[in-house]
Amino acid sequence: MPDSLIEELPKIVAQGKKEAQKILDGLSKAQRITLQTNELVLPTKAKGGYFGQTVKNPDKKEWFNRMIYGDNLLTMQALLAGDPSSELPSMRGKIDLIYIDPPFDSKADYRTKIHLPNTDIEQRPAVIEQFAYADTWKNGTSSYLQMIVPRLMIMRELLSEQGSIYVHIDWHVGHYVKVIMDEIFGKENFINEIIWKRRGGALNNFNSFGAVTDTLFLYSKSADYYFKALKTKDSEEAKQYISERFIYDDGDGRLYSRDPVTNPSSKPSPSLIYEYKGYSPPEKGWSFSKETMEKWDKEGRLYFPSDKSQRIRRKTFLDEYDGQPIQNLWTDIYVINSQAKEFLGYITQKPEALIDRLINTSCPENGIVADFFSGSGTTGAVAEKLGRRWIMAELGKPACMIMRKRLIDQNAKSFLYQTIGDYQKEQFEQSAFKTFGDLANVVVNLYGALPFPHQDGVPNNLGYVKQSKTLVLVDSPSKMTGYATLKKAQELRASFMGGWDKVVVLGWNFVTDIGRQIDSLNDERLEVLVIPPDLLDRLKTKASYEQLIKSGKIRFSSLQYLTVKPIKKTEIDKEDDELIVELDNYVLLSPDALPLDKENKDKLEKVIAQDPLGLIEYWSVDPDYDGEVFRSKWQEYRENNEDLKIKRKAKLIVPKVKGKRKVCVKTVDVFGFESAAVREIQ
Repeated sequence: MPDSLIEELPKIVAQGKKEAQKILDGLSKAQRITLQTNELVLPTKAKGGYFGQTVKNPDKKEWFNRMIYGDNLLTMQALLAGDPSSELPSMRGKIDLIYIDPPFDSKADYRTKIHLPNTDIEQRPAVIEQFAYADTWKNGTSSYLQMIVPRLMIMRELLSEQGSIYVHIDWHVGHYVKVIMDEIFGKENFINEIIWKRRGGALNNFNSFGAVTDTLFLYSKSADYYFKALKTKDSEEAKQYISERFIYDDGDGRLYSRDPVTNPSSKPSPSLIYEYKGYSPPEKGWSFSKETMEKWDKEGRLYFPSDKSQRIRRKTFLDEYDGQPIQNLWTDIYVINSQAKEFLGYITQKPEALIDRLINTSCPENGIVADFFSGSGTTGAVAEKLGRRWIMAELGKPACMIMRKRLIDQNAKSFLYQTIGDYQKEQFEQSAFKTFGDLANVVVNLYGALPFPHQDGVPNNLGYVKQSKTLVLVDSPSKMTGYATLKKAQELRASFMGGWDKVVVLGWNFVTDIGRQIDSLNDERLEVLVIPPDLLDRLKTKASYEQLIKSGKIRFSSLQYLTVKPIKKTEIDKEDDELIVELDNYVLLSPDALPLDKENKDKLEKVIAQDPLGLIEYWSVDPDYDGEVFRSKWQEYRENNEDLKIKRKAKLIVPKVKGKRKVCVKTVDVFGFESAAVREIQ
């Protein structure tokens, strides 16, 4: 009989602490995890379709907000470690507010609807998301708690001494999470349990009361936490208070209440005991000085009863009333419905008003806010509007696309789009295969080929398919597959063991302009395929490898890539040039590699045949690409146009440069896959 959760909880916490401590101990290692900057986004949204904006340049010294794609535990590990080589210091003890809204329903359906030309398709979460989510819930609540414990411990390390954390949860696991947070943050640092009434009623509750609330647990890092009490006129309590108190009108239409002016102190103050206009003072005196009494009288802010035995009252005008203090029951913020202006089609999207309240309460001016389950990006979007700095992390590529467009739409300050550096390498080190040769043999077998026997002179990353005389080369998860690897594959095909008819390169990570490099080789006997991004997650044990071999469910997909037409340059004046950048074609990876059922795959293949560029969700341009960091200085996306189709041509006004200009174009398709093409101009 399995242990109950009560019995398991101490073991879960102990294991989580052990995992977190291992991460903390590894922060100073030379091979620590770092963040890789994929893009520096300088929001310059295309206006009116065909565009002509002058691009902006960033100030290198400024703080850049950060949007990070990848597992949040690895993300936080990298934030703790910092990266001096890229001038990104450790964030340990520097974050003032963390808000997280982790998934808390094991039966939730996170499929997304994708709008394509003349059709819609439904997509399940990407394989890496599916795997992470399945892992979170494989043993129900126990697995969920195992996931959350080390993450909460690392979040505590990231918080500043004035920092606090809100964990947004519901009835599935809330009571267990509360006990865990008492252990990690200290019961003495528990501030509030906030109840948010998110909707008015629940349907089909025949055997129970409807669940209409979520819970937010608020904890601080220390006793010196930042907290700014807020007031509201919109809560049910405030509305009742207003209706009962603001009932007086002197005939000018301004409603007011009549409030006591008696000294609230237990000890009378002689300076506050005075007669005013024939009205005797209360036993403990008035609540303000005679000078203030005269000032308010002059301003018409006092009510004098006709019976002088009664007390003077102060008039509080409704149009100047800032509301009742906000308590821990929130009934005045409503869940987003599908017709709401801020709705982005993201199923778990939270209202901006909710995040606005948290940030205004718990993050000081210019403070740093972080969200490590950021979803549609509400936390960053609101932090941006409120002038706070922000960091967001998310595992879903479609969610990252939503976030990026959302921030560009609101003309956010420049921000970094980052990923986990050496992500596949990190996963490889956690897998059951300790040498690259062992891993390469596994990949060769999963591809359906045979590895060569181990012997001198035979590379340990080669395999073959005898019937078709095909050589298979597996690139390392620690490398970016590019031109050098492709040339080596061609040489091996020509010379290794007498030569082969074809060579297949299987890669994990690819250089930015891999599509252009493949085209430049123009080699029909060279094929480049993508190793599934979740494969290393699924190879944590030898048993899982054997299961994969039996199932035959591993698919190696073709590489998606972009082509761009030759860029046209026109001189405008002595200082500026005009560039015309136009998309040419887009090759999507195999539909078999996407999380689609047969009906949706068929729809997709029709779109691919008719209009492959119709799959582009977003594209951006760096007119001065340095070969390292893509600086997105102009952006276009489908929602920018009434017909929901991207414009395929951009006109940019750019400062002249000496010598060659390297222009990089990056696209993101409707599934979240990124591609880039580089063109040089004399």
